[in-house]
Amino acid sequence: MHILVARRGPARMKPLENMYCLRCKREIESGHKSVAVYMFAQTVGIKPRQKSTAHRISFCPQCSVSLAMGLPPEGALNMAAWDMIRDLVSSDPSLNDAAWENLRGVVGLLSTGEEESQSATTGPSDAWVNFRRAG
Repeated sequence: MHILVARRGPARMKPLENMYCLRCKREIESGHKSVAVYMFAQTVGIKPRQKSTAHRISFCPQCSVSLAMGLPPEGALNMAAWDMIRDLVSSDPSLNDAAWENLRGVVGLLSTGEEESQSATTGPSDAWVNFRRAG
């Protein structure tokens, strides 16, 4: 899927790149919930000042929450990005809500929690177990 964007007139229509989650490679469509990390480099204390182009790195809500809950990654740049994502995940529950919303839509099996409160009165169920015994 290509999205066209007009840049100062219809003669300059150009397709935007499809975004993908850096971690799971799931496509993130324009307007869908995600976390974007923008990176650029700039010289400091050196004349003339130079700036690199900005690069956008995207993560789907599930990977954002998963990354924030996990151990810190190796490397200084990875660590800096991890700290920023952890700040986002811990500052407001909306990113966690978006991750669960997407998981319910993809899997279609996750409950909202209401069923668990009802089953607490009737006792535990092993209906979720689906395995075969070897041998």
